[in-house]
Amino acid sequence: MEVLNNLAGGFATALQANNLLFLIAGCLLGLIIGVLPGLGGTSGVAILLPISVHIASSNSPTTAIIFLAGIYWGALFGGVITSILFNIPGEPWAVALLFDGYPLAKRLGKPGVALSSSFLASWVGALFATILLTFLAKELADYAIRFGPAELFAVFVLSFATLIGLGAESPMKAVMMVGFGLLLAAIGFDTITGEPRLAFGQIGLLSGVGFVPVTIGLFGIGEIIASADERGVGYVEKIAARVGLKDVLESIRALGKRLGLVIANGVIGFFFGSLPGHGATAGSFLGYGLARQWSRNKENFGKGEISGIMAPQAAADASAVGSLVPMLSLGVPGSPTSAVMMAGLFIWGLQPGPLLFVDHPGFVWGLMASIYLGHLFTFVICLLAVPLLALIMRAPHGILTPFIVIISVIGAYSLNNEMKDVAVAIIFGIIGYWLRKMKYPLAPLVVALVLGDATERELRKALIGSQGDPSVFVTSPISAILIALAAVLLAWPLVSRALRRRAAPATSH
Repeated sequence: MEVLNNLAGGFATALQANNLLFLIAGCLLGLIIGVLPGLGGTSGVAILLPISVHIASSNSPTTAIIFLAGIYWGALFGGVITSILFNIPGEPWAVALLFDGYPLAKRLGKPGVALSSSFLASWVGALFATILLTFLAKELADYAIRFGPAELFAVFVLSFATLIGLGAESPMKAVMMVGFGLLLAAIGFDTITGEPRLAFGQIGLLSGVGFVPVTIGLFGIGEIIASADERGVGYVEKIAARVGLKDVLESIRALGKRLGLVIANGVIGFFFGSLPGHGATAGSFLGYGLARQWSRNKENFGKGEISGIMAPQAAADASAVGSLVPMLSLGVPGSPTSAVMMAGLFIWGLQPGPLLFVDHPGFVWGLMASIYLGHLFTFVICLLAVPLLALIMRAPHGILTPFIVIISVIGAYSLNNEMKDVAVAIIFGIIGYWLRKMKYPLAPLVVALVLGDATERELRKALIGSQGDPSVFVTSPISAILIALAAVLLAWPLVSRALRRRAAPATSH
């Protein structure tokens, strides 16, 4: 009852005219930022952090944090637009949408359904995550702090195991792509010793191979090269991108059939987000892998399956909400974006941590109420804009091709204002084209590149702490359960295939 009273007071704060105005402004700015490849929520919050200082001084820190949070939520929704319409991830956690969002939009000619499905899943996943945040923030923060290196390593192993099904035609190709991704993640400085490795004397490689340029190259430029090879640059797309109430209703019906999946991924994503330093990206990939494992129609994934859109997006948005748990309750950022937001708290004179709930309850509960409102506003804005967004699909292919290449190059360069990132995007565009021709899955490569550095770091920290004893990964109950679950997920597709082969001769007789 006390929680509901506090939340009611938070809504009274969030619904004040100035707070509401800055929340909507933040959502709109975040939506625009999320559409631009290479920027994203973290960059947007960092760029606009100085403005929040003026907002806090002229209004209140609550208004400033509501503004920054609005940018975060808007970027989460905006990141799906280029992923679905152009096959270019606007955000790292939107990469999982490429696998089914783009095929549904372009190959099946349903961009409106793809977009509205992702928006609906985002809103539902974030809603349930926000409810969990409201009632369980302190408790979950206390539990998450128990996760040491062994437990975090087990979490990453589980993330890899869920994606084994993505290489269904050739599991060995999927394993090779994971190895390639881990090799790329190892380039740069050793995370433990600080020693340079795999740089080959090139100073530019000491900072590592950026995830976003690689992804832009693989999925953006690589797709353009493949399209030009198959259909020619002058090809005109003949998809009728009519979007109306029928498409929205179809998405709602699809959500009704998958509501359990979306809610489950929202809970899983919230759990990932509550782990300090990890969140939306790992949660989205895990959500996609679990959706495929649970599906009765695994062969439809990668061809425009709506479950492959809703599951990762619900997990990603829920992870973003969950990342606020350690920030508010422990003073530990749950994600890069929440780290920037936490810097704002220090600038405004607030100390994040357990005492924040006691010393500044209006700030905490005003922020929580704004999460409900911010996701609702962004969802409505995006849903109303779906017809305008889908009109992009009517542009001639000869116009879209150079446009996508240009925004890919701009997105890669805007990361660090370095031509190295542009070169990486172009090189991996060529590599992505070749991998498509050879029918190698790209998803395991991307997942390994994203999680490889953190996986190695936690593995080595766990072994250092146990003086090289690998039993540390099974002596911890949490780690043992996660690794056992990963083993089951990893072995199940192989076992089911063997059972089908054994059953085939029996049915032939």
